[in-house]
Amino acid sequence: MHTTVVPRRWWALGSVAAAQFLAVADAFIVNVAIPAMRADLHAGAAEIQAVVAVYQIAYASLVITGGRLGDIVGRKRVFITGVLGFTLASLWCGLSDSPAMLIFARAAQGGAAAMMVPQVLATIHTLFPDAARARAFTCFAVAIGLGAAVGFMAGGWLVTLNIAGLGWRSIFYVNVPIGAAIALVAAWLMPATPRDANTRLDLRGAAALFVGLLGLVVPLMFGHELGWPWWMWVAMIAGVGVLAGFLRLQRIIDRNGGMPLIDLSLLGDDVFITGMVATFCFFAANLSFYFVLTLYLQNGLGLAANDAALTVLPLSVAFVIGSRSAGRLVQGCLVQATALAATVLLAGSVAHPTMAMLVLPLAVFGYGQGMVLAPLFSAVLTQVRHAHAGSGAGLVGTLYFAVQAVAGNRWAFLAALAMLGCCVLATAVLLLRMRMVTCPPATVPLRSS
Repeated sequence: MHTTVVPRRWWALGSVAAAQFLAVADAFIVNVAIPAMRADLHAGAAEIQAVVAVYQIAYASLVITGGRLGDIVGRKRVFITGVLGFTLASLWCGLSDSPAMLIFARAAQGGAAAMMVPQVLATIHTLFPDAARARAFTCFAVAIGLGAAVGFMAGGWLVTLNIAGLGWRSIFYVNVPIGAAIALVAAWLMPATPRDANTRLDLRGAAALFVGLLGLVVPLMFGHELGWPWWMWVAMIAGVGVLAGFLRLQRIIDRNGGMPLIDLSLLGDDVFITGMVATFCFFAANLSFYFVLTLYLQNGLGLAANDAALTVLPLSVAFVIGSRSAGRLVQGCLVQATALAATVLLAGSVAHPTMAMLVLPLAVFGYGQGMVLAPLFSAVLTQVRHAHAGSGAGLVGTLYFAVQAVAGNRWAFLAALAMLGCCVLATAVLLLRMRMVTCPPATVPLRSS
């Protein structure tokens, strides 16, 4: 029986990895379509930031709840429900006729992604209890990295092709047939798993995390555009207070015999905490990079959507090559930091760099990203890897638009890259510290496992 399962499990992995790819691609595909969306919907800078950030916030707040829901109801059922929900939310995005409607639809997309993505990780554990699990996780990580780069390129091509006159809406409509196909294939190939009656949901914790992130990030995005009214400051202080009280709420739930959103015993693990902070810095930098890059390429340099996509094409190829050298976490971060420094030097010294000038530093950045992303899932707790990363992306977007208003796109791009470079370097320092804690100095390996 074991031999009949082995070939089929890789096809099953392909179906769930396709959903992971789709979720990540959709987080990035909107970036290159931002100018077209903004013009068509008459959206402000803050509203367009919200379209990008709210997807990540909804996902980060609900991803652990989605994982537990899979244990309670059944991973296959929750996965297919999440894929279909994501598909319908994509249709809603394409039908949106106002910035507010698009923001709500994007939040629904993020929530649906939080239902399907945790089942991908759980399915890998189920299908690959043997030595092949490492290869399976590499495929999973490659799906994430390629989703970012390919999402960026696909957005540019779809906007440029303007199929049936749909313009930017086609980037969401294309998810409908793809999502339906993934759901059908998963229904056929994905194995059913037993339910865990002992698992419980922490809806209060998820709600507190969502409200806290919104309270913190929304004022940062809309404050400048609205002139920082007093209630914005109150909302931000309240958001910080809710996030600060989140841990206390978790302890109360645990003390009352419930199952808190996070395992409180992990908070005393220095390696885990260091890994989480490192992961936050890494994803905040990488999620934000594509956002500020598209603003610079299209708004600052005036490139068409298709040209912006072609500029990023070598990055995705370099990512695939870099993922084959995965394992050098700290070195990969340093490669990314070097690429960001080179991009800052180029943009700072040349007023209007050409596409050809940008290709090399972007490709180096993609190579470094590939080196880091795959092994990062083995180094830290994968199911909470995106927690709060949406807020980090919101902060970088706020910095970009704030500097843009004063000094223009070029200086905004330089300021944002400087902030991202600090995040990448912080990731390297934290990962090095985590490695030193887990390995005595005399036996520190050259490669992270």
